[in-house]
Amino acid sequence: VQLVESGGGLVQPGGSLRLSCAVSGGSLSTYAMGWFRQAPGKEREFVARITRVGDTYYEESVTGRFTISRDNAKDTVYLQMNSLKPEDSAVYHCAADRSQFYYSTRNSDDYDYWGQGTQVTVSA
Repeated sequence: VQLVESGGGLVQPGGSLRLSCAVSGGSLSTYAMGWFRQAPGKEREFVARITRVGDTYYEESVTGRFTISRDNAKDTVYLQMNSLKPEDSAVYHCAADRSQFYYSTRNSDDYDYWGQGTQVTVSA
């Protein structure tokens, strides 16, 4: 299974971006999916998760600003990011969870496949 992120870039504070994660080598419908981010010098942190049936979970600081969604027909997961802040700057990675054993997990160890990431920079 391969995951390829796109949609990152430079945006001003208050702006929006939509990240995409294209899945190949497997059917998206069989995975729960997550977005994580890692800023320089910081640990990787959970951002959002969407289960196979579309239940969603968010890290507290992005709740109300970010929306995760999935299009199984296109084998693509999205992260719509609004009202961006400088502290949202990071490399964003999507990840796939085969088993969905821990339904609402925020632990990166529960994900089996990872993309290379896309850079998001929020700056004036």
